[in-house]
Amino acid sequence: MDVREYIKLCCVKRGNMSEAELARRTGQTPQNMNNKYKRNTFKVSELEKVAEALDADLRISFVDKETGKPII
Repeated sequence: MDVREYIKLCCVKRGNMSEAELARRTGQTPQNMNNKYKRNTFKVSELEKVAEALDADLRISFVDKETGKPII
């Protein structure tokens, strides 16, 4: 699953929030958000805004492929 699919899934789980509503809550235009979805280009700072809009915390980690555990 890539980032855009994950964001869309989270939006569904948060009451089926539309892409336009998510854009509004993150201070972007729907067109800009749509372009990010198409290119799948989200900066960490943008993901933090998405997390805030979804009333969630953003956690990013590297996971060991052998053990499945976070490296740190």
